[in-house]
Amino acid sequence: MAGLSYQQIQDSLAAQPLFENKTWRLSPEPWRLTRKQIATLEQIGQACLDFYLALDNLYRRCAEGKNLLRNKELTAPWVCSYLDRGKPRRLVEHARLKRFKGIVPLVLRPDLLQTEDGFALTEMDSVPGGLGLTAFLNRLYGMSERAFAPDIVGGVGQVELDWHRCLAATTPDKENPLIAVIVSDEAAVYRPEFDYLTARLREQGLRVYARHPDDLMPMGDSLCIPVNGNPEDVDIIYRFWELFDVGNVSTAQDILRVAEDGGVVVSPPMKAYQEEKLNLALLHHPVLDDYWRENLPRRSYKALKKVVPHSWIIDPVELPPNAVLDAPWVDGKPIREWEQLAEASQKERNLIIKASGFHETAWGARSVTLGSDSSKTDWQEAIEEAVDLADETLHILQDYRKPIRLKHPVYSEDGEAVYEMEGRIRLTPYFFVEGDQAKLSACLATFCPADKKIIHGMKDAAMLPCRVVD
Repeated sequence: MAGLSYQQIQDSLAAQPLFENKTWRLSPEPWRLTRKQIATLEQIGQACLDFYLALDNLYRRCAEGKNLLRNKELTAPWVCSYLDRGKPRRLVEHARLKRFKGIVPLVLRPDLLQTEDGFALTEMDSVPGGLGLTAFLNRLYGMSERAFAPDIVGGVGQVELDWHRCLAATTPDKENPLIAVIVSDEAAVYRPEFDYLTARLREQGLRVYARHPDDLMPMGDSLCIPVNGNPEDVDIIYRFWELFDVGNVSTAQDILRVAEDGGVVVSPPMKAYQEEKLNLALLHHPVLDDYWRENLPRRSYKALKKVVPHSWIIDPVELPPNAVLDAPWVDGKPIREWEQLAEASQKERNLIIKASGFHETAWGARSVTLGSDSSKTDWQEAIEEAVDLADETLHILQDYRKPIRLKHPVYSEDGEAVYEMEGRIRLTPYFFVEGDQAKLSACLATFCPADKKIIHGMKDAAMLPCRVVD
């Protein structure tokens, strides 16, 4: 099967303002996934939705001081202590309101590395970027002579429609709801993606607009945006900014107020605890295992336990003399203080440290330190920083599962030749929540050179849609 030519891709990128000043390696064809891998992705997506629902219930019951189990006593007020740490009281009170019970993000994106043992789920992102890029790539690779169209994961031109449908379902009484995608200054690099998505949807006659927070106009019990020069009531806000940025969003308090009064639907909901990476550490917390077994479907429990690397919360606490930390061992022995991790051997340092959330360094791999790839000094500094910041921003420690080496055709930098590049892959599937189901609607592959240990978007990587192969 012939793929896209180098010039075809370059011309398409040049014609789309979405990609101004952005470069990556180009490939003639999408990333290949087997049907078995697709089935695994679908299972992981449903498990992620089940996890968010169980997490929401866990947080709410802990906040209310209720028992967590049916047939035996278990309370865990410390869960809320972790998840509310460093958060403004206003956000905490908003998240706990009964009207928002069971409300979870409608767009779910797990970050998956392909390892020798299958996929490793390193993060769950409820405010994910890349959706517009993936929709564009699906169109690009699917529409060119329609060579890949039948096999593109999510379909050609379908991603944006699926996204709109899951949002519009939150206002079933509205035939064509007005949706405002609010993108903050902190997240402005993603604004072109939403300009692209919303423009595609307006071509279908749908009322969807990407706007800055300052464009929202509070009017009594509603919020408006200008449409063709006239203010119109917003039915749904798609929030594209992390809640750590709430103090810099001029209309955030108005959004909170109007959402509480039922005047607008906000998705993802303004629940800061849903954006914490330490949620994955709660999945592995020994005290909570009975809770997860009881509140997750068995299939989802098994799937999550398999794909989520063991994770721990770095919380410096004073222990009684006969206690040790729930943490990795050093030199074959349990530890009592997190600082003891500094003495771990390089093999024992096969661990990741990263900020959990509600901090500007908690996204985009800004706070990530891989112990086995760091000097002992850098590793020690990362531990000390995690301990020092614990009162305001918790960090987590996570087992590092190394991605395997794979091959995929890419163009040389001048576009004159195609060769098999060896590298490592991160998959970011996008799931849209419809009722109690998580639907796989797209998948972006980031294929990085084999010498890159932390995989993320970069100029040396190939950014690809995915297709299904037998």
